[in-house]
Amino acid sequence: MKKKRSSAKRYEGFTAGERAAMKDRVQEMKVAAADGETAVLAKISEMQERDRTMAERLHALIKDSAPGLTPRLWYGMPAYAKNGKVLCFFQSAQKFKTRYPVLGFSDVAKLDEGNVWPTYFAVMKLTSADEARIAALVKKAAS
Repeated sequence: MKKKRSSAKRYEGFTAGERAAMKDRVQEMKVAAADGETAVLAKISEMQERDRTMAERLHALIKDSAPGLTPRLWYGMPAYAKNGKVLCFFQSAQKFKTRYPVLGFSDVAKLDEGNVWPTYFAVMKLTSADEARIAALVKKAAS
């Protein structure tokens, strides 16, 4: 026996970007057995040039700084997991049409510093000093 659809209205509170991210996440879960690094590099290759260049550099930097992290996709974004849980991720500016890309850290990251500490960083460009700071953050987060 088929279930009848309810006549309730569909929830329209999510933006198109949020719905796309949820669809990306469902797809990621379906192909979880696939090679995460290949998926991350493919996603990076789809980005606009500025974000792509930055994401490629961050990918290499994160892998060098914390080789134990596993690359994977998370809501359609390149991410790096520790023991199966996302530790950090890169959100391109085009993802949600923001003015800058973001390097974010989850609650798994051990960045605790007193009672208040940042977990999201706007990344406008990468200088040598910025790369050193990010490398230190990733190492600390993965410790």
